[in-house]
Amino acid sequence: MMITARELNRATLSRQLLLEREPLTVQDGMRRVVALQAQQPASPYLALWNRLTDFTAADLDAAFTDRSLVKATLMRITLHAVHAEDYTAFRAAMQPTLYASRLGSRFAASGLTPADADAVVPELLDFAALPRTSAQMQEWLEERLGAEKASKAEKYEGAWWGLKAYAPLHHAPTGAPWSFGLRPSFVAAGNGTVPTGRAADPRALRSLVLRYLAGFGPASVADVAQFSMVQRTAVRAALLALGDTVEQLQGPDGEVLFDLPGASRPPAETPAPARLMAMWDSILLAYSDRGRVIPPAYRPWVIRRNGDVLPTLLVDGHVTGVWRPLPDGIEATAFHPLPAATWDALAEEARSLAAFLGDREAAVYSRYHHWWTKLPETEVEVRML
Repeated sequence: MMITARELNRATLSRQLLLEREPLTVQDGMRRVVALQAQQPASPYLALWNRLTDFTAADLDAAFTDRSLVKATLMRITLHAVHAEDYTAFRAAMQPTLYASRLGSRFAASGLTPADADAVVPELLDFAALPRTSAQMQEWLEERLGAEKASKAEKYEGAWWGLKAYAPLHHAPTGAPWSFGLRPSFVAAGNGTVPTGRAADPRALRSLVLRYLAGFGPASVADVAQFSMVQRTAVRAALLALGDTVEQLQGPDGEVLFDLPGASRPPAETPAPARLMAMWDSILLAYSDRGRVIPPAYRPWVIRRNGDVLPTLLVDGHVTGVWRPLPDGIEATAFHPLPAATWDALAEEARSLAAFLGDREAAVYSRYHHWWTKLPETEVEVRML
């Protein structure tokens, strides 16, 4: 079976609840979208505001507080919000990646080995049975390891830098305006056996692959690897091991795509509403071929060289510009001309978004405004919505 580029786009929008907002709880909504990138505290809130009817920030606050949803370092070694029931498998699937990235040279500079890490993690998790600040965790680590393991000048920064991502830790809510601030606290995940070593858990990786396809399919081996930062050979082996649980399609360029049988794949002509997307929204980062949602010409303007991914305008299922809040309202910058009806739809979304932000952080993302001076000067249309 063949699938077109536009059909792929509509499949993504459908799986990601972006063809229409749906009346789901935050827990059920998170299960549907699989994972939301969360290094900027407001972004999971804006992501669910775009996807759920009658969504309130308090709903997500409560879910983070009761830990039915959790925030942790997971895919792409990046902070994600996920359903608590997904965390254990996702974390186990990421074990080889986290081991390689966080127990390397910077960690070794503290005088520690990967074996030291695996030995100390259970005790560190015991200490983090209650929420601890980063400073408290580092102080505990210094006391536990002793001066012979690293110089005091190092302050165990390399050790804690590695362990805060390698150990199965959740971020603990720290308060307003969103559940998490820029200075994190940590609490032990408390889910199952603590992973050790660099070996992959094949069952966990298969679980991650199936969840990814549910939320983002159809997708290629390269797409799954991009989303997770797991090696393509391991992803390919997981897909092959799934057998008839997945089906194969032929993509627009002839590449092999995988999907779940019976998963939603709406017709190409399905209408897609205008949306004002959060920074780092998952649909912008979940594929090796980001042209599914971002026109290639616009990618450098939206995804900056340092990895910042700006809040975007989504029109007919594709990125057409960026937005930011200013004192007078939401400023929208379109990278090409838009019809009046589209501007009207964006303005309606902007009014709703401004009301939502006004209860929490009207000037959200203001620290990233410097990127607007680097947008093209002659090819854009700017409007206050």
